[in-house]
Amino acid sequence: MTTTVAYIKEWQQALQNEIIHLKKYGSNKYIVLNGRLLSKGDSFTYYFDTAYSLRIPVGSTIRLEWGGMKQGGRILSSEGKGVILSLEQSLGDLIPEAYLFHDPWELLEQLIQRLDEIKKNKQKRLRVKKLMDPSMPAKHPVEKVKSNVHEVVLRSKYNPITFVWGPPGTGKTHTLARVAANKYFQEKRVLILSHSNQAVDVLIGEVSDFMKKKNRFRIGDLLRYGFNTGDLLVNHEAITTSQLLQKQDPQLADDKERLIEERRKLKQDLARSFSKRDTDQLLELEMKIARMLEKIRHQEIQFVKDAYVVGTTLAKAASDTAIYEKEFDVVILDEASMAYVPQAAFAATLGKRVIICGDFKQLPPIASSRDSLVTKWLKEDIFHRAGVVDWVKDGNLHPHLFLLKEQRRMHPDISSFTNQNIYQSLVGDHESVWKSRNNIVEKRPFPGRASILLDTSYTGAHCINERTSNSRMNLWQLLLSFQLIHESYLGGANSIGYVTPYRAQANLMELLLGDLYEKELSTADIIAATVHRFQGSERDVMIFDTVDGEPQSRAGVLLTGNDSERLINVAISRTKGKFINVSNQAFIRRHVYKGKTLRQLVEHQERHQQAVDTEEIGKWIRNQHPRLHWMHGLKLEKVFQDIAGAKSSIVVSLPVQTVLSEQWKEKLINRKKEIKLTVISLEEWLELQPDDWLDKSLSFPFIMIDQQLFWLGLPLEGAKRVRPPFIAARLDSSKVSENLLDQFLMKE
Repeated sequence: MTTTVAYIKEWQQALQNEIIHLKKYGSNKYIVLNGRLLSKGDSFTYYFDTAYSLRIPVGSTIRLEWGGMKQGGRILSSEGKGVILSLEQSLGDLIPEAYLFHDPWELLEQLIQRLDEIKKNKQKRLRVKKLMDPSMPAKHPVEKVKSNVHEVVLRSKYNPITFVWGPPGTGKTHTLARVAANKYFQEKRVLILSHSNQAVDVLIGEVSDFMKKKNRFRIGDLLRYGFNTGDLLVNHEAITTSQLLQKQDPQLADDKERLIEERRKLKQDLARSFSKRDTDQLLELEMKIARMLEKIRHQEIQFVKDAYVVGTTLAKAASDTAIYEKEFDVVILDEASMAYVPQAAFAATLGKRVIICGDFKQLPPIASSRDSLVTKWLKEDIFHRAGVVDWVKDGNLHPHLFLLKEQRRMHPDISSFTNQNIYQSLVGDHESVWKSRNNIVEKRPFPGRASILLDTSYTGAHCINERTSNSRMNLWQLLLSFQLIHESYLGGANSIGYVTPYRAQANLMELLLGDLYEKELSTADIIAATVHRFQGSERDVMIFDTVDGEPQSRAGVLLTGNDSERLINVAISRTKGKFINVSNQAFIRRHVYKGKTLRQLVEHQERHQQAVDTEEIGKWIRNQHPRLHWMHGLKLEKVFQDIAGAKSSIVVSLPVQTVLSEQWKEKLINRKKEIKLTVISLEEWLELQPDDWLDKSLSFPFIMIDQQLFWLGLPLEGAKRVRPPFIAARLDSSKVSENLLDQFLMKE
């Protein structure tokens, strides 16, 4: 049997191996643009524009690469579409485009230090031992159990370790919040932890609501600790550090908000035009903000000391003495399936009792290195490594595992797949879920249907790799998915999620939404992201874009690998009333094995008459967006009007074996003299008299006019293996057009 010290040594080595990998290769890579030197001294400060908000914590270590040069540095500021970096050496005054690498390896180093401290503490070592080998008999009085909440309360009173298995929609947050509140009512000190800020916010918000419902809420007793809280807790009374600060020292809180707003406006000015005065002012502001945050820090430490229930992230707990030097009566670790095993062990050492809650059928922890120790300890969750899952595989529940087994989130037409195929019928539907979701089901698109497979088979070969990351993207499925979002929004959906396994596709959808839906996003609850951002949330409508299709010769590992079941489970199970799977059924049948979850999902939807093919596109599209039009590919009047109205440039992609009609040739040859024609093709197409020729082949045709109008699917003669009806899409977006031209079409 492995000793506790041996476990800890292996964990430390695994963490160290992951750090070495991250330092050498990096994994999070971003394009930054228009870099300008702000100041120089002991270090060099640069400002860069970004296409998206990077969401990198201030103070994080980064690496910048420009051409053949590499430079280390730190994040000074990262709000909105701009980032300020401090670099060790100068890269010149202007940097047109560079790559920024960020990996949170400092957090892993802090965890290594915490594990060192555990090795020296007998009591903490014993807690780790019980977590890793939960073979002690369960001592809670089963006969006294009155409800799910009561059972978890009793288990965590009589047993040092309690595992709670909470499949989607089974009331995990409801249960944990009431357990935490019950412990508080008994004057116990409770620590709530999770890997994500959102999960902590949701659980703390639920605890607050329950305390108020029981008229037992006292300001200062419940604390959400940490800076990165979102909007979820805005309407709650004084539970975040910012809200408590506003109550106890309003002047300090107001000064902080004033400075941060001033910085935001200055960064907007810098993005528009650059001046030495703005630069100096911004750097001075950053110093003022840093001094103010130090003052606020002392107040926050006192808040933690005074609170009975504290919620924060695992990363914050491992890096902040206010948490890891404190002893709690009960620790609740939520979303434990996404935590590293050493993180779960660290959490268990912070309290006399620990409740480990999550779903080992959802996303596992993320690590980059392929090292064997990393794979063993950082890519699998505590449920697996403590032996709990082995019992489930044998058809039993571990004595210390409590299963929440009735889901109340998904319409049964959606949950029928996950209940049966993923949870082996251990989970069922609460009777209320039929009626409670009908109002969503009846809305557009596809009124009266809860689960839909939007089949993109034989619509073209649109799946390509993004230039910088090799992540996949599919422009056809992207535009179809945007149309689904548009129809859902106008149909009255309160919340819409667009989820995809591929980062490139998620980024492109964010760009498209930001351009075409800028006004709507200010009020609508619409999120586009990869699967990891959705775990722990729920949406009225979920659109799952699998991206994969021709001309790829195999399905991506994200959809077919060992963790694909967990990824697809999360994508489906966020849904309340309408799940739309945008997938190429023919491609999946050819390239995905029958035993894989994606293949099973597609075949399940087809078997239950949930598939919608391209022939029905005219039936479900009811609301053409002013800047995204769908039309028959043989009706060419509009595209020819656009070509005739071009002001500066036309780019046309002509895949191999394209045979242009005389009509197309005439329109392109007879363009205005000032219009630059660029042809992307393996053939020169001299007869078109192009001004520029890019000797490469894309798998689908398109026309881009003035880097503004993007016609996908035309000329139709270039769209091979496409079955009727022939559909083309016209997108009016300079942001998307420029992004496509720059990242995927013009540069190798």
